[in-house]
Amino acid sequence: MIRNLSLAALLVIVAFSLQVQAGDKPIQISLVNPIQIFPDTDSVTGVRLNLIYGKNADLTGIDVGIANHLTGSMGGIQWGLVGIVDGDFVGWQDNWINLTKGKFQGLQTGLYSSVEDGSGIQFGFINRAKYMNGLMIGFVNVADSMNGLQIGLANVISSGGQFPFFPIVNWSF
Repeated sequence: MIRNLSLAALLVIVAFSLQVQAGDKPIQISLVNPIQIFPDTDSVTGVRLNLIYGKNADLTGIDVGIANHLTGSMGGIQWGLVGIVDGDFVGWQDNWINLTKGKFQGLQTGLYSSVEDGSGIQFGFINRAKYMNGLMIGFVNVADSMNGLQIGLANVISSGGQFPFFPIVNWSF
């Protein structure tokens, strides 16, 4: 058994070394930036674990932690308390607070979600979008402009909506 575990550990170390040599970071572990395995300017393809606060350029894969920050784009799943993506996001963003500053495609779930240009579903307590193409379900839904449906107690579509404000349901197609 110990021999099998040693062999498995050796294979993981070799695979990790080969990935690092190729410039692709398969794993990132961060206590708080800059105390992390790789610098915040590097991208990660694989898994990133942020024990308190982690920051990297781009990520493709799984991002888990208390505060997850990407200065570039993300593709995959992000779980935590706070998720910030300065670029585009494709996938599922599930944090208490979701902030995507670029184009968003997929599903956002949490207490507060915000996108600049969204396509997909926002499901949370408060949902905010400059432009949304899809569905917003929450207690409060606010879109500057929208092509889709809002379901919630307070629904606001500032420009082009059926109604500027309407409870329960509002839409713009």
